Amino acid sequence: MREVIKNIPLLNTGLPMRNLVVMDNDLIRASYRLTANEMRLILCALAQIPKGEPIDANQAYYISKEDFVKLGVNPKTVAREIREGCGDLLSRVVVIDTPLGELGFHWVDTAMHFKSEAIERLKKDYPNVKNDEEFINKLRLHNLLDSLPIIAKSDDNIVARIVFHRDILPYISELKKQFTKLNLDDVFGFSSFYSFRFYLMMMQFRETGYLKISLDDLRHSLGLEKKYKATRDFKLNVIDIAVDEINEKSPYDVSYDFTAKGRTYTHLELRFKKKKAEEKLIDSKRDPNTPDLFTHKTDKELAESNAIKQIKKPKKDDLEHQASKITGLIMSNQLISRFKQGDESTMQTMQRIRSEITSQEIAEQWLNKLRDFGVGV
Repeated sequence: MREVIKNIPLLNTGLPMRNLVVMDNDLIRASYRLTANEMRLILCALAQIPKGEPIDANQAYYISKEDFVKLGVNPKTVAREIREGCGDLLSRVVVIDTPLGELGFHWVDTAMHFKSEAIERLKKDYPNVKNDEEFINKLRLHNLLDSLPIIAKSDDNIVARIVFHRDILPYISELKKQFTKLNLDDVFGFSSFYSFRFYLMMMQFRETGYLKISLDDLRHSLGLEKKYKATRDFKLNVIDIAVDEINEKSPYDVSYDFTAKGRTYTHLELRFKKKKAEEKLIDSKRDPNTPDLFTHKTDKELAESNAIKQIKKPKKDDLEHQASKITGLIMSNQLISRFKQGDESTMQTMQRIRSEITSQEIAEQWLNKLRDFGVGV
């Protein structure tokens, strides 16, 4: 039986997720519609592709719970989120404009969500296998032999496996020019597919900080030709959602405006720039020690008063976002081993840390710990 295991190919062993995604500009502008979880799956797999190198058309990419947590997903719901992402991914199509017409193909060739009981069995039996040859042959039949060593060493985190469709490979690998780079840290906490798409389009014009696109082309890119035909509805249900989330969670400040032809809006203009470090500037023409005419407090006293108010009543959503940010930074900077307790798995450690962050003071203590490790927060 051990001979059967020895013959398992180890070529497609998966690659560690990195933070950089590179996509051809034609794919950035392409027409497709995904759910937020499907978008996360695609990005997690794209981040594993070696940059500027050829890849095997049969290469499988393994997505773990940790990968989704790095994107801001709550560890308590991460398994369900990945399962939902796998559900309809096989049917999703991307359409790219070419000189001869529109070219359509699927994102992935195969997609699998692993059963938890199957993973438990593999981890228990591998490599001292009681698996019979029939089991191994079934894996070989389904081209899944590469999954054995990966799942066996996965620390209970591997949840999904996808293989990209061969027609999409020219748009995601060996890119030398006309491509766009995305840092996954920038989209941490995004919950809307529209936010992901807007941000990718913005990154294509990162150098200029300006993007102008016709509303018809934007609807086409988002797969919304038949929805939100009224500009007011499109603004409320798509544009505002994306811009608000990007402003809140990304390193960029974004504003937008419409251009019109006659009385009809035709184009959307996005203007964006990197956020500056928040600084509380005091007017140089006034004495900061002079009490304000109406509040009778100095600038320092006002600042301290406002800070106390904010600390006293932290919003639950703010704390959850802070907890997600902290656990994401721990994962992306590979510091998880520093905070494990006993025999905790990675996910148990993440859940424990999130549960500990119950106040702004505790969140700040965690951020200080990360600063001590040289993490920029």
